Amino acid sequence: MILNVSGRTDIVAFYSNWFMKRLNEGYVMVRNPFYPKKVSKINFSDVDGIVFCTKNPIPMLDKLDSIKIPFIFHVTLTPYKKDIEPNVPPKGKVIEAIKTLSKKIGKDKIWVRYDPVFINDNYTLEYHVKNFDRMCELLDGYVSKIIISFLDMYQNVRYNMPYLKPKTLMEEDYKVIGTSFADSAKRHGMTVQTCAEKRNLSEYGFKVSDCVTKEVAQVLTNKTKFKTWTARAKKCKCVSMVDIGEYNTCMHMCRYCYANYDEVKVKDNIKIHDPNSPLLTQNITKEDEITIRKN
Repeated sequence: MILNVSGRTDIVAFYSNWFMKRLNEGYVMVRNPFYPKKVSKINFSDVDGIVFCTKNPIPMLDKLDSIKIPFIFHVTLTPYKKDIEPNVPPKGKVIEAIKTLSKKIGKDKIWVRYDPVFINDNYTLEYHVKNFDRMCELLDGYVSKIIISFLDMYQNVRYNMPYLKPKTLMEEDYKVIGTSFADSAKRHGMTVQTCAEKRNLSEYGFKVSDCVTKEVAQVLTNKTKFKTWTARAKKCKCVSMVDIGEYNTCMHMCRYCYANYDEVKVKDNIKIHDPNSPLLTQNITKEDEITIRKN
């Protein structure tokens, strides 16, 4: 079993102490987001690997030595400001954290996600080209893999259109992104790829691959058989992972995020987070149906 920690919220940034307590106690529980009374219990003895997904790895840096299960990191690093990413730390601090992370675990275990890419009057094509190149320059020698994706029309994105004000990317825009990003990555010893994108930029030198391929999972876990992640859209061929997060619990409040779609709910959920509970929010009740999950 591979845990995703997490695509539904930023456990690393906001709930790392809770995660470490669960790890120390040997198990974690997660509610089915579609059937809340159905709860999965996951014993860490059944976990072969962990994929940490975060915009801020800083809270986990001093905890890595205590994690004996193999893990990799996906760190999202984009050039947006407080109007789009209200509570993400300053990008300079995140970059320094990525460097520290690389020194601790090795650059082959880190993916940087420049995700999502969109343009508007403030975040122009030229702005992205300049900032992507600067990011590659600062992370030269610390990172070898970058994944980019484009803005998707999730419920929260539609709600936040007055903030995002995205412009439609034209073919000439894709060409600029493709050629400039590929050149920046190559000059700094990095590969750049798209994952499950209709416009994959392969003609400009982008790799087309999945975020967590069977090959990545094999290296991570030393196992060879993996199911495809059926919870995702058909265009995604990532291996199956078990997400232990919960929607509407991320305090970054990014305007483009799919995992937060009700800001009032986010604030309510933060209040009921119990660091001693096996669940990220609330506790187990008599009505809950608990099943031990093995894969």
